Amino acid sequence: MFRRLLALLAVWFALALVTNKLAQAQSFFEAKTMRIVVGFAAGGGYDAYSRVIGRHLGKHIPGNPNIVVDNMVGAGSLIAANHLYKVAKPDGLTIAHFSGGLFMGQVLGQPGIEFDAKKFEFIGAAVGEDVVCGLTKASGVTSVEKWMAAKTPVKLGGNSPGVTPDNAARIVKAALGLPIQVITGHKGTSAIRLGVESGELAGACFSWESMKVTWRNALKTGDLIVVLQVVAKPFPDLPKVPLAINLAKTDEARRLLKLGVQDAAAYARPFVLPPGTPKERVELLRKAFHATLEDKAFLAETEKAMLNIDPLTGEELVQMVADLGTLPPAFLARLKGILYD
Repeated sequence: MFRRLLALLAVWFALALVTNKLAQAQSFFEAKTMRIVVGFAAGGGYDAYSRVIGRHLGKHIPGNPNIVVDNMVGAGSLIAANHLYKVAKPDGLTIAHFSGGLFMGQVLGQPGIEFDAKKFEFIGAAVGEDVVCGLTKASGVTSVEKWMAAKTPVKLGGNSPGVTPDNAARIVKAALGLPIQVITGHKGTSAIRLGVESGELAGACFSWESMKVTWRNALKTGDLIVVLQVVAKPFPDLPKVPLAINLAKTDEARRLLKLGVQDAAAYARPFVLPPGTPKERVELLRKAFHATLEDKAFLAETEKAMLNIDPLTGEELVQMVADLGTLPPAFLARLKGILYD
């Protein structure tokens, strides 16, 4: 009888502790200001998703904190990722949105990475980054056939090694033998767009979700043409654009495209908290994030802005990052040679 009483008391204390922590987490955000730190410049896809989420997220967090969005550009969002890991307080008030391609970069030993991705706290993702390659009509490369026949390398815009526009272009070059020169160093896809409009660049390879929004007018007029999809299944609105995987002639090429671009698309746009953020606040923010993605007012705004929503949970992102450590060493060595040499 005494042992049973002790067991019941232990359960009661545990429940009381959990309830108290949850109550503290719920009251913590009241009258606070939260930051969403975007690793790229204003006017691109990462910025657009962060700002629309920021306008709705606060009402789903107990205490309804104010939310501001800041751009911390540089090194293809690596500055923002390192800041979140090393500088930001782990109190739940700072969320960062940067390129998930940097997680693969860590596995490959990319210079400049000062974080351990497995220690981040993942909230979730609103969408992946399914890659297409768009080129200008002015470049003369209006099809894959014309691209393959180009006598000089086609200049594609990039941000920094380890980020989708750079990675996708380099992997497409290696897998398909397309003549490509990556011009990196742009602070976001908005800067790449300016380079294309000025004639410095012929185009870029990055998310169709972003491209169809930020380059809407050029696509409509035919000044920008999508000539290649680096995805597993064609987009319904691009039925005649060929898939890169179907053009690959070897198993190694297909594997590079699948693991290096297609699979990486899922974790490419994470919303992340610093390591050490209290677990109860992490769970609260995960619930608020996904409630936001189901909010009718939020969905009406994203539909009007043509922003696709295809969410991943924080738990799914944790597993994807863990899985990167299981890739075969020989494949990783080959990929490192393509992306960084």
